[in-house]
Amino acid sequence: MKFNSLLIHGGIDGDEATGAVNVPIYLTSTYKQKGLGEHSGYEYSRTGNPTRFALEKLIKDLENGYRGFAFASGMAAITALFMTLNSGDEVIISNNVYGGTFRVLNKVFSNLNINHKIVNTSDLDEIEKNINSKTKIVFIETPTNPLLDITDIESVSKLTKEKDVLLVVDNTFMTPYLQKPLDLGADVVIHSATKYLGGHSDLVAGLLIVKDEQLAEKIHFIQNSTGGILDPFTSYLLMRGIKTLSVRMDRHLENSKKIVDALLNLEGIDKVYYPSLLDVESYKIHQKQAKGNGAIISFLLNEKYDLKKFLSNLKIITLGESLGGIESLISHPATMTHASIPKDLREKIGIKDNLIRLSVGIEDADDLIDDIKNALEVSKL
Repeated sequence: MKFNSLLIHGGIDGDEATGAVNVPIYLTSTYKQKGLGEHSGYEYSRTGNPTRFALEKLIKDLENGYRGFAFASGMAAITALFMTLNSGDEVIISNNVYGGTFRVLNKVFSNLNINHKIVNTSDLDEIEKNINSKTKIVFIETPTNPLLDITDIESVSKLTKEKDVLLVVDNTFMTPYLQKPLDLGADVVIHSATKYLGGHSDLVAGLLIVKDEQLAEKIHFIQNSTGGILDPFTSYLLMRGIKTLSVRMDRHLENSKKIVDALLNLEGIDKVYYPSLLDVESYKIHQKQAKGNGAIISFLLNEKYDLKKFLSNLKIITLGESLGGIESLISHPATMTHASIPKDLREKIGIKDNLIRLSVGIEDADDLIDDIKNALEVSKL
């Protein structure tokens, strides 16, 4: 089955018992057993729920994995992954990784003697230099959040396999529609499904997909033991969102290209970050492993423009956390998504105070461009 059909018919397609075309929402905490040890495959909804299972099977099919797991948030999924580690283990993370990933390692897992190193994962030599006997996970985003740096998944996977280290890819920005990390050699894929997979800014969820049976057993044990599961109704909403992923992403991509072209010619914008604007080598890598550039654009506002006034004078584009919804969202990484990263470290990796991140929605692109132009005009000092 091709991908667009898999979005609609992957996982568990409808309900055999009634003929319903949608998977039912099983709002139950427990399940009737015929006798001791005799059940239909479900005992308690923390351990397993048919609606959640349908979602987990769907994302497993879309990412070509062995098994998928649905959590109450992207951070719950990431936390479950790091719970597979032991005291003394180390994690390597991309140098402009999502602030929440940095925060949970820096403030929570460091207390358990699980340490991390921040590395430019675009540089294979840098990764190799930082891997030692304690390294258990290399955790990358590609493109990164928010500077959209590219890491060669296939090359890093060859290195991590040589070193017996897990390669984990946060695929939130690309989605399985544009990029398949497991096919490129990664061991685990993470999604903040709150974003493009849900697509409508009406749910919070996290997904984790693994390629290996043994690791799947570990993750399921942790999911069941710690209980950070996704509820049945949100699982249903997420499956509904996933069905329109490809048509939404096509519009996101179309709008993003128009907006990038406009930003490059606007007074008041010092620099634009987008995969197609990267150096030739990075863009070649991105084209090799992804089918499109995504719909996240970051840019630097010129110092002759008032940043607060610019953000508050946007009328169509919404100032808010998150990304990947049908509406365009704009954020200020230094005080929002990456506020947990110390200022000196933020600036060192390029997350400056005048950096703005735009998640392009599916509105009319001309309206979005006019909105940016009007806000620039009002905010000029």
